Formats: sequence, structure tokens, C-alpha cells
Amino acid sequence: MQTPTPDADLDALEGLAWYIQRRPVFTGGNEVRLLHGGQELFPTLRDHIDAAQQSVWMAFYIISPFGQSGWVLQALMRAARRGVSVHLVVDGLGSRDAPASLWEDLTQAGVKLTTYRPTRGLGALLLDTSQWRRMHLKIAVIDQREACIGGINLIDDRYDLHHGWSDRPRLDYAVALRGPAITPMLHAVRAIWTRAQFGRDWRDELPDLPKSARDPQKLRRFKRLLDQARMRLSPREQGRIEQAAQLPHGSRCAFVMRDNLRQRRTIELAALQAIRQARQRIDIVTPYFYPHRAIRLALRHAASKGVQVRLLLQGKLDYRIAGVAAQVLYHELQRHGVRIFEYQDAFLHAKVLCVDDEWATVGSSNLDPLSLVLNLEGNLVIKDRAFVRTLSASLEEDFALSREVPAPATDSRPDWVARSRRAVVSWLARTYLRLAGATRRY
Repeated sequence: MQTPTPDADLDALEGLAWYIQRRPVFTGGNEVRLLHGGQELFPTLRDHIDAAQQSVWMAFYIISPFGQSGWVLQALMRAARRGVSVHLVVDGLGSRDAPASLWEDLTQAGVKLTTYRPTRGLGALLLDTSQWRRMHLKIAVIDQREACIGGINLIDDRYDLHHGWSDRPRLDYAVALRGPAITPMLHAVRAIWTRAQFGRDWRDELPDLPKSARDPQKLRRFKRLLDQARMRLSPREQGRIEQAAQLPHGSRCAFVMRDNLRQRRTIELAALQAIRQARQRIDIVTPYFYPHRAIRLALRHAASKGVQVRLLLQGKLDYRIAGVAAQVLYHELQRHGVRIFEYQDAFLHAKVLCVDDEWATVGSSNLDPLSLVLNLEGNLVIKDRAFVRTLSASLEEDFALSREVPAPATDSRPDWVARSRRAVVSWLARTYLRLAGATRRY
């Protein structure tokens, strides 16, 4: 098997540690392409995996073998059988309903499969609330040359785990990527895969740790797992990152991640900075909207100074509580000029933020407490006018399939029912985060 020679741009970023960076690190030399729904993502992934020669690394919250997503899973098994190193990490909660036969088929084909925080029933989740922190990523990296990232799980666009099959595909987006920004994504998936393995084996490893100190081989294995999970960054590697950041051609992109180590607010702060710097328009598409007060204030301020601010939220609810959480904020935002639309055509699952004509982010992170405080999330931030124009044109079609929520009369005030609903939602959010071990106020 011929091993592909890494591009010089990828070499320049080979040492990028995914958890070290607390702000977006932009690199040039990237090629990006918008993917609309699984109907465009799944064939793209299938073709890239079928062409893989060396490695496939993937992290997905939900895995389902039914419908078009099965194309990707079949391609993974074909790649593993022909000798490609295939690693797949799934979330224990998101993928708990996948049939056991799927895991058996993947493992027998040679796919290196691991589960991030396996669950032992919903009752166990109530007893161990730390399990509420989930791996919510949707990332695939093939041969260090091709990658996809976004909000689309490996589940058919017309299939929902709770609602079954529907006639219309849900609204979702992803990005196909080539270039230096792939490397931090690859490091992220590798580290999370190792952390999932490490977490699974932790109970077995810990009692033997004193013995490992007397066994050089076991000690090296323990240290190797720890280093892979932490992905240290040397001064020389930092210099390479700075060199790659100066590449003048292609799209400027940055992979940003939210974790529970050093990047707790990286995604949130990147979005907040873009909103505060907006001059013309802000379009936000998300199914779950209950952001921190700082983002709400930034949106209000932008709308008040004449920036067109539009939110596209769920009109067809998959979780009633999520819809209520967003709705209690409508009055506050609309009074300051924020326009709110609810998507009517199908379920909405996209997570997109588009600012002016030059900045956009597509990824897995919603604007709600789970994504901004608890979960592992990954977004791609893109500074490229051509890409933003393409994305904006697609979003215009989505807004056209939506219903604008009428703004309240200028002299109206929230009644006691609305205030009570908001108080209840706020209390539920604070309580949930406190039980999950979050220390930050929200």
C-alpha cells in the first residue's frame, strides 16, 4: 500500500495541540465547500473513505445504520478490510439505540471502535450526573487530506430517533475541507479517541498504577496514553503554527473546540467577538437557543445600532422543553429589533452563525447551556467571502421556508405567565448545570 506524502501545509501544523489554544488560530491555504444535509455529506464521506489509503479518524455523537448514513458505515468496513487504519469514537448516550449487530459488524471488519462515556441505562445517568457531559462532535478526517465537520450526525436526514421517518429532510449543514486546518481536527479526534479508551480502561489501570512504576513497559504505556490524551505543544511546534498562519492563499480557517479542560469558552467567545464586530448583518441558525446573557446583550446591542439580526429557530419541535427555553427569550430580543423566524418545512438541526460578508462558523455547537458549558463541541470558523456568499444564499432559502414570529407591540410588557415561564426555564437551566458539576454561572 502506498503511503501518501503529507502536504507541506499539513507538516507545518503537525504539532498543533487541540486543547492548548484558547482562541481561534487561523491558517491560510484551505479549500472549503458547503455541504447541505446528509444528502451531500454522506456521498462525500463515502467517496473519500473508499479512496483512503492510510487512515480514517471519525467522531460522531449519533450513529445509525438506516438509510443513507449506512453508505458511510459500509465504506468504513470496506476500508478497514483492505488495511486502512480506521478509528471511530461514538458517544455512549447519543448512539445507545444503534443495534448491537452494527458494533459487531464494524469490529469484525477491523474498525477500531470505542465509546465515549458508555451509559448503563438512563437510571445510571441520574445517579452519576457527571455523565451528562457528552461528546457532541461530528468530525471525519481521511488520510490527513480530506475532512468534514458540521452539525450532521451519521443518521439519515429523514430519520429521527424519537419521531421515526418523515417525508422532508431536516435542515443541517457541514463543511468539506482540505488544507492546514485539518490537522487540529485530526489531533482533536485522536485525543478524544484516546480519552475514550483511557476512560474505559481507567478502573482497570488505576489499581495497577503502583505496580506500573516497577514495570517499564506498563509505565511507558500509561504515559503514552496520557500524552496522547493531552497532546502537548512544544515551542518548535508553536513556531510552525505561526508560520502556517501566514499562508496567503485559500480560505482562512480556524478549528475551535469546547471542552472541559482549557477550552471551556473558546467557541462562545469566538461567536461573541464576531457578533460585537458586526456592521451589517448577523444570521444565526440553531435548533436549541438559550445563550449566555453576554450573547443576548451583544445581539440586542447590534440590532439597536442598525445591524440586521435574524434568528432561525425550530418551528417543528423535537424537544418541547428546548422550544419553550427559546421562546421565553423572544420578547427580550424582539423589543431591541432582533427578528425571529421559525423553520416550518421540517426539523431543524443546523448550527450556523454568519456575520456580514466575510465571517461564518459551522459546527456541532448549539447556543444553549449543554453546548456552551458541558459538551465536547467542535466548529470551523471560516473567513472567506466566496464561502460566506454561498452560505448566505442557502440561508436565504431557509428563511423563505420559515415563519417570522410577530414582534410584540412597542408598549407591551411580559405578563405574569411569560415571566413565570422564564423564571422556571432559568431555574431548570441553573439546576441542570449545577447537578452536572458546572461551576460557571449561566
